[in-house]
Amino acid sequence: MEAPTPVSALLHAATLVTAGAYLLLRNHELLGSAPNSILIIASVGLITSCFAGLSGLSRHDIKSVIAFSTISQVAFIVLGCGLGEFNSAIYLLFTHAFYKALLFTGAGIVIHSIGGNQDLRLIGGLGRSLPLTSAAMLIASASLGAIPFTSGDFSKDILIELGGGSRLILNDAL
Repeated sequence: MEAPTPVSALLHAATLVTAGAYLLLRNHELLGSAPNSILIIASVGLITSCFAGLSGLSRHDIKSVIAFSTISQVAFIVLGCGLGEFNSAIYLLFTHAFYKALLFTGAGIVIHSIGGNQDLRLIGGLGRSLPLTSAAMLIASASLGAIPFTSGDFSKDILIELGGGSRLILNDAL
């Protein structure tokens, strides 16, 4: 989809990308009645989260890095569905939409301010010229990285803690 980055942030991060995970979350009653599907969903979520996170490390385009981290986070939400932690996964989905939209909007401001350059290797020293954008992206990045006392920390921590007890669900499926 061709659109300016701020519009893309609102369309992709908050709605289009998360539609599949939201569909899984809304159909949790159906998933609960099929234990083998839960095992498959958890496996796909785990593998996708790891692969997307590692793939994002090798990218140099600012929007690509944010997009791969989005894939990793949505896969983490899918893993939560597979673990049977639907309420925690929807909480992560909700918080993720906000900090990811903030990251994409900040990326749009950065790209616009430096004349369309998206290569991270050539971007640097923008903290002085874009202090508000820099602070907002730092806060959003901290939340994405689940730094303590951020929304990402609270939503991911709950999913991880509750998911530890979900091994019983997976063992029953085997």
